[in-house]
Amino acid sequence: FPSKREKILMAAAAKRPAYAAQFVLHGHSKAVSAVKFSPDGKMLASGSGDKTAKIWSVVDGSLTCTLTGHALGISDLAWSADSRYLATASDDTTVKIWDVQAARCLKTLKGHANYVFCVCFNPQSNLLASGSFDETIRLWDVRTGKCLRILPAHSDPVSSVDFSRDGTLLLSGSYDGLVRIWDSATGQCLKTLVEEENNPPVGHTKFAPNGNFVLSCTLDSTVRLWTRDSGRLAKTYRGHVNTRLCLNACFSITGPSQYVVSGSEDNQVFIWDLQTKEVVQRLQGHTDVVLTVACHPLESVIASGSLGTDCSVRVWRDARSLH
Repeated sequence: FPSKREKILMAAAAKRPAYAAQFVLHGHSKAVSAVKFSPDGKMLASGSGDKTAKIWSVVDGSLTCTLTGHALGISDLAWSADSRYLATASDDTTVKIWDVQAARCLKTLKGHANYVFCVCFNPQSNLLASGSFDETIRLWDVRTGKCLRILPAHSDPVSSVDFSRDGTLLLSGSYDGLVRIWDSATGQCLKTLVEEENNPPVGHTKFAPNGNFVLSCTLDSTVRLWTRDSGRLAKTYRGHVNTRLCLNACFSITGPSQYVVSGSEDNQVFIWDLQTKEVVQRLQGHTDVVLTVACHPLESVIASGSLGTDCSVRVWRDARSLH
């Protein structure tokens, strides 16, 4: 029989993820800037500096379609709640909304004065938020394509936008080092999350799945978890390299444990235990900076996308979920 110590070690090992490469998806000719799983879990979208977005099957890794129409590279993309529509944010200063099944552009949203860097549907998918290098956030009516509101959000480029679970709040991050929470109906700034005076640029922000916490990725190689209401810093995650580029992080909540997942400038994907902050796995295989990661909504699967000399999308599956 195992000793008490051996049982503890076995329990700890069982809690550790065991992600391994499942697919390597080739097709983009420039950096992969964004990867996102569809809410129904069947598709994976990737956006690239090569001006295209690609839709892949999660089941077998096959390419379903390529969406072409942007004049410059794509920085971000977002799915509608019903997995029918995809929004893409581009350096050509526009946001496009696509019918994924038909592989057709339905609307082009024009108004930003500089690169559009981030985009997000609200949960009802009747609103779209976009953030830009013009330092504003725009809120769009998805049905009409009209701009409903312009928020003079930050004093530097807006790097990320995210809606809360019920759609009432909008989260933003910026190169100005600030994370802000907005009332999505009125456009009023409700809270600014800030740790000290000289804040490093914020590359990404995201609401936790329960909506009570906020994740921020900053260019001091740190991922921070904040309590939404009090604005208190709850946890910090370190070990990865992030000083040059906007890397995103996401929550993995499908397995027996909860994790925070991020790309890294040392070509790895980092996985931390959400509670203990310990690095529990590093995924190796990319040959350039891992710019973007996404966690599957239903299964223990991670997607990652890499910079220019690699240009691949990799799909990783937790081996524990196969048993």
